[in-house]
Formats: sequence, structure tokens, C-alpha cells
Amino acid sequence: MQIILLERIEKLGQMGDLVNVKTGYARNFLIPQGKALRANKANMERFETERAHREASNLERRKDAETEAAKMEGLAVSMVRAASEMGQLFGSVTSRDIAAAVSDAGFTITRSQVIMDRSIKTLGLTETRIRLHPEVFITIIVNIARSLAEAETQLKTGVAVTGEVTGDDVTPPGVEAIAEKAVTEAEPESVSPGTTAEVELDVVSTEAAVVAET
Repeated sequence: MQIILLERIEKLGQMGDLVNVKTGYARNFLIPQGKALRANKANMERFETERAHREASNLERRKDAETEAAKMEGLAVSMVRAASEMGQLFGSVTSRDIAAAVSDAGFTITRSQVIMDRSIKTLGLTETRIRLHPEVFITIIVNIARSLAEAETQLKTGVAVTGEVTGDDVTPPGVEAIAEKAVTEAEPESVSPGTTAEVELDVVSTEAAVVAET
């Protein structure tokens, strides 16, 4: 189906462009959302009549979005979720969760403004794009941890906190045992001088006995 775009659509076109899209995409999303009109003579004349007003309105909304984006620069939202020691979440974080967290931080957005290919299912820091306007995007950090303390650590280090941490410098028991065994095997057995002499006398005595028998 050929349509007239009423605003910029990423990877599709700019306001006023005539583009061809799948019928379902146009009828179920673009047209009902007010983002496009069916391309026909009446709608093309209507668009040209409204074009100046639409462009002025779009420019104003874009300025507002750019102002909001500047305020959101460097934003990181933290979420506490249950997860395994391997960092896998018992559940997932969706666009709805992220929209709620951003709104709680003082920037009201809807889930449709959160751009995600898939939900988040692991602990750690995830860069997520937010659409503030068809031409204005901002990237925020979604910080998912098992506690607020771990979330703070993740922000400082940039690394997900997974397995339990019991100290600043703890060697796992298995590794310690292997290391001790390696050191023991590497050390030569100590032999006292007396023991060496006894061994040598035994050798001499054995040789003498053999000679006597002969």
C-alpha cells in the first residue's frame, strides 16, 4: 500500500514522503496512530494544505524533545531483580518496566518510546534507546542487579555482579588445594646425611655378599 508519511519514520522516510508499505502495517499501525495517510488525490491535497502547519508543529515538538534529551543525558535507571548465580534473571525486564523506571526518575515516557529488539534476561548494564521525537533519540543505561548495593557496584565497575562475593580477596578452596599440591610435588624430598651414608653402606654390603658367593 502507498501512503503519505505525516512524520519521520525511522528506516522508512521523512514527513511528506510517499512510500510503499505492507497493507497490515499501514492499516493497523501507521494510519490509526496518525503517522500516515493513504496515498490518494484527496489526501495529497489535504496534506499540502496542512504541510506548513505540520512542519511548524513538528519543529516545536522537536525543540522540546531536544531539551528533554539534554536533561536525560547520562541517565541510568536501576532495577532490582531476582537472578541465579550465573546472572540469569528469574523473569525478564520489558519496555513497560523501563518506561516505568524512567518515569520514576522524572521523565515521563510510554513503553512505545522504548526501543528494544528483545526483553532483558540477564544482570548487568544494558544500553537502551528512547524515542523522544521521530527525529530525537537518547540512549540510557538500564542497570539490573539483585540489590541496590550491587547496582551501585555495577555502575562503578561497568561489570555485572553475579556469584556470591564473601571478601575482597578470597581463593576458592579447590584452587587453593591444587596450588598446595603442586608446591609439595615440586619440592625435593629432604635427605639427611646419615640416611645417605646408610644407603651407601647397604649398597657396598650387597656387592660384597655377591662377590663372596661367587
